[in-house]
Amino acid sequence: MKESKKLKKFGSLLVASSLLAGVLAGCGNGGDSSSGGGSSSSGGGSSSSDGDTIKIGANLELSGNVASYGSSIGLGAELAVKEINDNGGIDGKKIELIKVDNKSENAEATTAAIKLITQDNVVAMLAPATSGNTVATVQIANDNKVPIVTGSGTAPNITVNEDDGSVNEYAFRTCFIDPFQGIVAANFASNELDVKNVAIFADNASDYAKGLAKSFKETITANGGNIVAEEAYVAKDADFRTQLTSIKSKNPDFIFIPGYYEEVGLIVKQARELGIDVPLMGADGWDSPTLVELAGAEALNNTYITNHYSAEDPEQKIQDFVKAFKEANGDKAPDAFNALGYDSIYYIADAIKRAGSTDGEAIKDALADTKDLSLVTGTFSVDEDHNPIKTATVLEFKDGKQVFNSKVNP
Repeated sequence: MKESKKLKKFGSLLVASSLLAGVLAGCGNGGDSSSGGGSSSSGGGSSSSDGDTIKIGANLELSGNVASYGSSIGLGAELAVKEINDNGGIDGKKIELIKVDNKSENAEATTAAIKLITQDNVVAMLAPATSGNTVATVQIANDNKVPIVTGSGTAPNITVNEDDGSVNEYAFRTCFIDPFQGIVAANFASNELDVKNVAIFADNASDYAKGLAKSFKETITANGGNIVAEEAYVAKDADFRTQLTSIKSKNPDFIFIPGYYEEVGLIVKQARELGIDVPLMGADGWDSPTLVELAGAEALNNTYITNHYSAEDPEQKIQDFVKAFKEANGDKAPDAFNALGYDSIYYIADAIKRAGSTDGEAIKDALADTKDLSLVTGTFSVDEDHNPIKTATVLEFKDGKQVFNSKVNP
């Protein structure tokens, strides 16, 4: 997409300007004003030499309109770092997690990536939570040969260049991709809810939402469903009544709403206020405690999402994680973003250990060669496009709480 091309060019320009700034900073006070937000270290790192620590960056949305995602991923990552360090680190070396706030903005994500690579000298990086912010860092990772792993950036063009189909060599993820979520949602709607007439209400400025809408539409149509309405909105809209009224007039049995929680919470609230009582469904972009605050618990009844895991899943590995997370975070049950942040650090650490090196190319090769790695969000192997082959979970909202519904294998 055109936006991605611009971001790549912008990233390359910023790399050059940052390197120049680094040279000039050597004559000054060495401050890190280029960080695009404050940075911090956690997880047992210290001021010891690089020979005693392994620096992993975390380029996250810690403020801004999707801060809930980045903050949740950060908490999960911190727990993983603590566990790994408490168990001896990686070949005796402790992980130092260096977090930088990208403020939920593409340009800030680019700047944060440059800082982590050129100033903090990280060997790998936990990439941003959202697809757009992650895309903004891909070219920087490729150019500098520093692997990035996103826990929740689900757009296909993170790992595969949409211009020529080539794989972005240093980009990886621990989540499944948008088309898979769209397929799961459509099959669930067809097979479990038996819907026939469907509406789609998507953020038309978001690669994430457009990818989900496309795969959902293709699958639901193949299943014999009818698309009776398609409406669009853009991020930061607050009044959706006109589009929802139009959708209501077409009498759908079901509405698919791919998007992020800030808008979705208001959409769900306003839909119920307009008397739309049919099932609503989205994907992992709904997964935030703020969704319940915006929509209201009652309005969220009869809504569903595809997601990466459920804290209610009885599997022992998951329950061990839930227990550890609650102990570290005041009895708060971990959401999917917590779990994906946790898994992303274990994925990176496993690759570094198998590589036997902190060289970027060696880590990249190990990440690509991952087979049957057992993580909280599922056991996965990495395919040729650097995407994990793993299970999806369907959750249902009941009285404001996410309830485990089912698992869907790829």
